[in-house]
Amino acid sequence: MSTTTPSHSPLVDPAELIADPYGAYARLREAGPVHRITGTDGLPAWLVTRYHDVRHALADPRLSLDKGNARPGGYHGLTLPPALDANLLNMDPPDHTRIRRLVSRAFTPRRVALLREPVRKTAGLLLDTIAPHGRADLIASYAAPLPITVICELLGVAPHDRQDFRAWTDALVAPDPAQPDRAKEAVRSMLAFFTQLLATKRAAPADDLLSALIAVRDEEDRLSEDELMSLAFLVLFAGYENTVHLIGNATLALLSHPGQLAELRADPGRLAGAVEELARYDGPVPLAIRRFPTEDVVIGGITVPAGETVLLSLAAAHRDPRRFTDPDRLDLGRDATGHLALGHGIHYCLGAPLARMETEIALAALLERFPGLVLDVPVDEVRRRPSMRARGLLSLPVRF
Repeated sequence: MSTTTPSHSPLVDPAELIADPYGAYARLREAGPVHRITGTDGLPAWLVTRYHDVRHALADPRLSLDKGNARPGGYHGLTLPPALDANLLNMDPPDHTRIRRLVSRAFTPRRVALLREPVRKTAGLLLDTIAPHGRADLIASYAAPLPITVICELLGVAPHDRQDFRAWTDALVAPDPAQPDRAKEAVRSMLAFFTQLLATKRAAPADDLLSALIAVRDEEDRLSEDELMSLAFLVLFAGYENTVHLIGNATLALLSHPGQLAELRADPGRLAGAVEELARYDGPVPLAIRRFPTEDVVIGGITVPAGETVLLSLAAAHRDPRRFTDPDRLDLGRDATGHLALGHGIHYCLGAPLARMETEIALAALLERFPGLVLDVPVDEVRRRPSMRARGLLSLPVRF
């Protein structure tokens, strides 16, 4: 098959990919499957936009997550200390396989099913708190505290030790150029927190995931100390961050589509399938974690040289009419299986069963408790996070 190398795409404006991602990605997707772009970090990357190519690339073993395979000087990205950087998002097999196997037992469907009732109870308590007020910011009072409570319970983080993870993750995922030291301070805070947390768990182990991982490290020697701390960081960070955005985006989508919301209220049994469509329609991760080809690869007929940065646009893939009929329309009756919001291949989201369950329960409890739930501001005034890599809300004002 003949291949070409495109010139730098004139169609992409990083600011527009934040302000209007679906419109911007649609133009790119129809102009071509792969584009040479400049990211918000000022560095070049290859952006893949069509569903078939994105799905195939997610599972292509030649596209490495290991930053050691990046071309020298071609990727900067987020700088973390080794104690937080030795995580699954930076690894390929065999290390990825070894570490994923150690932690995957915590996220089996059976284990997740055991968490359903605690999640339902937590959701109810949060709604009890906001119910008397008649209005609320659902991000601050519901979508954020629910997953952080769940993931901290899973890891064994005591309530009094639950720090301001939202501020830390905001600083890392959507850094403010006007405050460049915020991200560095967030990293320092996280490192200090996890160092103390591991010391506490070593001194007083309990029946929780973190204690079990420490035993694997100390007694079985199957984790390095950096891998242990990085794994704890990733489980807490990813288990919180993506689920907050999934719940928030799903709630906004429903409130913005009253006809679809009415149908769901009339038949709550459709909720599990609705979560799949909501994840496709406006998922929490517009771009998959960057990849680096270990050799020259052909994607969508374009040759991408080894070591270059490859960005796979899940947002563009989910609105690709080649895969989903009338993709810009929210249709809770749609068969959305095959969406990529939780990944594909060996890097498929480890916590996917938990994220699905939390979102389903969060929406069910919210809609049952507040039958008159509506937005408290016009939809175009709902504020989103200024990030290409995380699709989430800063706040979601509602009344009921």
